[in-house]
This record gives sequence, C-alpha cells and structure tokens, in this order.
Amino acid sequence: MEKIRTRYAPSPTGKMHVGNLRTALYEFLVAKHEGGDFMLRIEDTDQERFVEGAIDIINRTLEMTGLYHDEGPDKDGGVGPYVQSERVKTGIYMKYAKELIDKGEAYYCFCDKERLASLKTAVSEDGKTITVYDKHCLGLSKEEVEKNLAEGKPFVIRQNIPNEGTTTFKDELYGDITVDNSELDDMILIKSDGYPTYNFANVVDDHTMNITHVVRGNEYISSSPKYQRLYDAFGWKSPVYIHLPLITDENHKKLSKRSGHSSFEDLIDQGFISEAIVNYIALLGWSPEDNREIFSLDELIREFDYHRISKSPAVFDIQKLRWMNGEYLKAMDDDKFFEMAKPYLEEALPAGMDLKKVASKVKTRIEVFPDIAEQVDFLKAVPEYSTELYANKKNKIDAAGSLAVLTDVLPILEAQDDYSNDALYAKLLEYAESKGFKNGYVMWPVRIALSGKVMTPAGATEILELLGKEESVKRIKAAIEKLS
Repeated sequence: MEKIRTRYAPSPTGKMHVGNLRTALYEFLVAKHEGGDFMLRIEDTDQERFVEGAIDIINRTLEMTGLYHDEGPDKDGGVGPYVQSERVKTGIYMKYAKELIDKGEAYYCFCDKERLASLKTAVSEDGKTITVYDKHCLGLSKEEVEKNLAEGKPFVIRQNIPNEGTTTFKDELYGDITVDNSELDDMILIKSDGYPTYNFANVVDDHTMNITHVVRGNEYISSSPKYQRLYDAFGWKSPVYIHLPLITDENHKKLSKRSGHSSFEDLIDQGFISEAIVNYIALLGWSPEDNREIFSLDELIREFDYHRISKSPAVFDIQKLRWMNGEYLKAMDDDKFFEMAKPYLEEALPAGMDLKKVASKVKTRIEVFPDIAEQVDFLKAVPEYSTELYANKKNKIDAAGSLAVLTDVLPILEAQDDYSNDALYAKLLEYAESKGFKNGYVMWPVRIALSGKVMTPAGATEILELLGKEESVKRIKAAIEKLS
C-alpha cells in the first residue's frame, strides 16, 4: 500500500483559528493512524495578507498541541522548499503553468483592470462578488501573445475550462460530486506579480510533495472541480479528498472572531489547557464508535477513522469545553497543576499565603484557571454579604444560633496558638461535643464569618489555617458585630 502523506498548509495571516487547528489535527490523525507522514507547508503566496510573526504562531501552536511534523521548513524530507515564497524562486509554478499553456489547458490574459471591471459579475456561495471572465484573451494569436510578452505587458495566466460538459471529483464523505463546467470560471493560476494563486500552488505542491490525502474545510468543495481539472490536465493522480463540516457557534452561525474563542491563542489566554482543546476539537465533526469523550492524543491516533467524520455542521459549545477542561485539571499531576495555577494564585491571594495549600483546595473545583479568582477572592477580603447566609436548614441553625456559636468560639480561637487544620478541627469538635452540637452547627457559622460565602473550596478550619490567627480573629469579631 502507498504510504499516507498529509500536509497542513496554513497561510501566515494571524492567529490560528479553531477551524484551522481542527484541519491540522485531522491531517495529523489521518496520517498517524496509518503510520504515515505529516508535513508542514507554509502557503505565503498572498503577500498582502502576510502578518509578521504569524509563522511563529503556527510553529508554537503545533508544538503546544503535540502535532509534530515529519517534514517542514525545519525538517527537509527531500521535497522542499516547504515555504511557497521560496518555491516560487525555483520557478516550479511558472514551469507547470507554461506546460498547461502548451497543452491548451491554460492561457495568457493581458486584460487591464478597466476591462475586467466591465465584465459581468456573480455572487459566490460565501456572498462575495466575483468577476466572470469571458475568455477574451483565449482568442489571441500566438504572435499577439509573444508581442505582448516582449513588450513587457502585464499578464496573468488563467485556467482554460470548457464551457460545455461536466467535471466530477470524489470526496470520501460526500461521494461523487458533479458540476457543469459552465458554472466554473477560468481561475487565475499565476498572478501579475509572478506568484501562483493559492489554488494553483496547492495542486502543484500536493503532487510534487507526494501528498495522498487532502483534508480541508467544506468551503473548498466549490473549488475542487477546478483542482480536479488541473490534475486531469497534467495526467496526475488526484489525492483522496476529505472535506470537513463547518464549525458554528451556539447560534449556528459561522464561528467568528467576535465570539472571543475562535482561535487557539484566545482559548489559552482564557485559561484552557492545550490537551483539553485538542481533545474537544477532535470531537467537532468526528465521533468514536462508543460515547467516550476524553482522549489523549495517542488514544486519538489509535481510534481516529476519518470515515466517521460527520457532514453536519459542528457546534462549538464553550460550556462543553469548560467541562472537559475541568476534567483535565482534576486528573492533572498536582505539581504540574500548581505550576500552571501559580500566576493566578499570586494575583488573587494576599501576600504570604501558602499557595500550594490553596492550589490543592481549588484543583477539583475550577474548569479554567481564571476561575481561581472567584473561588479564593474571600481570602483577600470578606465580600459584602447578608446575615441571612447564617440560616441553614441542613445544620438546623439560624442567625441567633450563629451569633451564640461565634461568641463562644472567639475566645477559643484567641487562646489557640497552633493554627494547623488538625489542631483547630480538634478544638472546635471539642467545643461542639461540650455543647451537644453536631459538627455542622459549629462549622457553618465559622465558615460564613470567615468567607461571607455559602460555597468555599475549603472547610472552616482549613480557612482558619490559611488566614492565620490574627486575620481569623479579626473576621470572627466583625461577624459578631454584624450579627449583633
């Protein structure tokens, strides 16, 4: 069997969109599931959209997600260069474009902007207005073409698509797709600046780099007949096409930058971890045979079967990603969790507090790292709260009972020197037993007094330990005054 070779071919135009990352992930999984090669190729032929630093973003994202490439700009596998602007200098695209001209499958076009502006237009599927070219320059004689070239007249090279007949290509998910050639425009292959268009460079590069499987978004389905005609014109075997479903937001609109979580960098900045992001994105359009949801990258490699990719749009549910991220945090090694949580803890906590102890308390209670602030904000200062919080049916206590408990407990805490959790717990337990109270009857008002919250990541005596004697006594006194 032919060795599977896939490529991720991003354009360096900014942050890596979730859809682009899913394409990279699926390309990676298609190859690795069969023991194949995964290539990185940089498609920078659109110089106007090039963003400085974008290639660094691509490399950093692939490294953070574990999608290591077997070949690329930094790993020559013998079919480079792997950056299209460098490939342009080799003359490869012009060479193949002229081969098509010789075959009658392409032609020089010298039309200026004014003439092109006068042509009729059509609206593409994505709502953009496109010019429908009328093949005017196809009728130029060989002598006219040579004269224009000799005079240095600007030109593009266009694909020559017949007005009659049909073109068929096969997609692994959608099956055979046939379109009327009359619906296809003579797309530009080589631009006036000598650079190839994205579409032409894609075909030439995929063939010369021995790519066997092409995974891309289904917005490229409409362009695929033109690709197929190029493969047929050259007499090349076309790759296996796998077109992926659209990713939408919760309102079933195309996921946009306005969503605030459309790129990998956005998600990392919001406190998600790369392993959870990869896991979640793998499920945006693909499902395993069972209902399992948590996968490591190695497990995805073993389980991934591209035939199980859906044709229906995939909804990006940020709440589902939050849940999944929380599961990853719960399972994370304690030391690794602490190192990742440390910046958030340092920002949220008062100076001198034991960060490691707090980290251990919040680990199972957060979904993303910024949640830490809301969990522990009371350790800096007690928020404003209502005395109604002291009434608790489960512990059968009300505000009056809470005031009595806090009044009794205050001198005990003032006399206590050992502020370790165990020692404090023993003291309050001893008090509860002496009064015939259940533990919760005592711990509830103490926790409310210390935190001003019904839900906290730590129990009453754990909070006493974290705050220390001085701050704890100060807060109990303030609570007594509030209740009085």
